[in-house]
Amino acid sequence: MLSQLVRLSFEKVMPTRTYTAIVLVGDGKRFAIYTDPSIGRSLQLHIIGTPKQRPLTHDLMDSVFRAMDIRILQVVIVDIQDTVYFARLFLEQNIGGIRHIAEIDARPSDCITLALMNNIPVYCTREVLDKTIPIEE
Repeated sequence: MLSQLVRLSFEKVMPTRTYTAIVLVGDGKRFAIYTDPSIGRSLQLHIIGTPKQRPLTHDLMDSVFRAMDIRILQVVIVDIQDTVYFARLFLEQNIGGIRHIAEIDARPSDCITLALMNNIPVYCTREVLDKTIPIEE
């Protein structure tokens, strides 16, 4: 049985010294994915358009994708176990007129950063959204 996908919108990044909360909204429900502070800093640099002296990891990944003519199709958050989220990054590459789709296991924080860099949609399954703990402002 196929899972229903719910489109998510990015709301904000909330950094602290010990973690970063990435706040997402789907069907009116706000929830947070918690990640390492370095991922939060990278995401914030992208959001505010801060120039970087050297490429960060997400910039490197994005450059490799572009050089290999790989397009990010979508990100899907597919599971949550305790407080750990799991995501899939869907990539497309045309080789010799044949369309190849790859589904890659990845951290949601990395996927969300790449999605925001490329204006790519982020989804979660209905089951994941139902399991998330809503947050208030």
